[in-house]
Amino acid sequence: MKQKTNSVLIAISAMALFVSCSNTGEEQKKVTPMRVKSEVVRLSTDVNKISYVGIVEEESAISVGFTGSGTISKVYVSEGQVVKKGELLAELDKTQAQNMLATAQAQMMQATDAFKRLKQLHDNNSLPEMEWVEVQSKVQQAEAALEMAKKNLADCSIYAPESGIIGKGVMNVGEVVLPALPVAKILVISNVKIRASIPEKEIAGISSSAPSRITLEALPNQTFDGGKIEKCIEANNVTHTYDIKINVRNQSQQLLPGMVANVEINNTNPNDVVAVPITSVRKNAQGEYYVWINKEGKAYRKTVTVGDASGNRIIVSRGLNSGDIVITEGYQKLSEGMEVI
Repeated sequence: MKQKTNSVLIAISAMALFVSCSNTGEEQKKVTPMRVKSEVVRLSTDVNKISYVGIVEEESAISVGFTGSGTISKVYVSEGQVVKKGELLAELDKTQAQNMLATAQAQMMQATDAFKRLKQLHDNNSLPEMEWVEVQSKVQQAEAALEMAKKNLADCSIYAPESGIIGKGVMNVGEVVLPALPVAKILVISNVKIRASIPEKEIAGISSSAPSRITLEALPNQTFDGGKIEKCIEANNVTHTYDIKINVRNQSQQLLPGMVANVEINNTNPNDVVAVPITSVRKNAQGEYYVWINKEGKAYRKTVTVGDASGNRIIVSRGLNSGDIVITEGYQKLSEGMEVI
């Protein structure tokens, strides 16, 4: 009897052990949810903005110089100086021009005096007509010489034709100049242009009226709105990029030529779009693009159609809706229907 009881106890113990081992196995088979990172899909226009690095350039550069030759006697400006339209910039030695003017004035007085004396004789018919014509001719010649002398003296001074800032290359006192030789350069900066190089695959997406925003490290906490965009039609043979120039108002003249600018341009798509990180988009063996989405705590593949990339994001034109949860990190070990957290 005792032996039978022991056999029953051994059987019960074996069964309990079997059940215990079975439960442990089931617990081991239970899959721990995969930890991932994700983001909720939202419609946005930020993906349409593309950034470039640009350089500030003057609106125009005007070279100023003397119309005659001579030695510079005075220079009133220096590089980087702001000047107003009509401001005196430099002067030549006026000694010779002043002497020529004095001579011309004396000749004019002599010709005028002769004209007055001989006019009385002419009015009384006491002067031959030939002599009267000669007197008139001398007066006209003296007038022309006087005007020329006045102009030569005036040309010894040069004035700013436009308001702006003095550029590099200002000549010094004592230097000899020739006609039309630049003495200084005026950079007109009431409006400036931001020049940037655009990759050939992106140039078509930039229109002349595309909105743009300019920021500079040299002028922190300030933003400038870009105006009309001018596009160069010839590409750089080495970099295969196209230059653009963005017109910017600069009434305060804070934007100076040579400053480095960050240019943010909106492309041709003004509508809100869906965009996800480029790294979250995968490609299967059939060449189809897909992303992993988190739906009610489980991972599922979702086939998508992608568009242009902008920075580290890419436009998804079909397959995702606002509110979908896209898995952005940890998708490498996922399988269909796997639990995720």
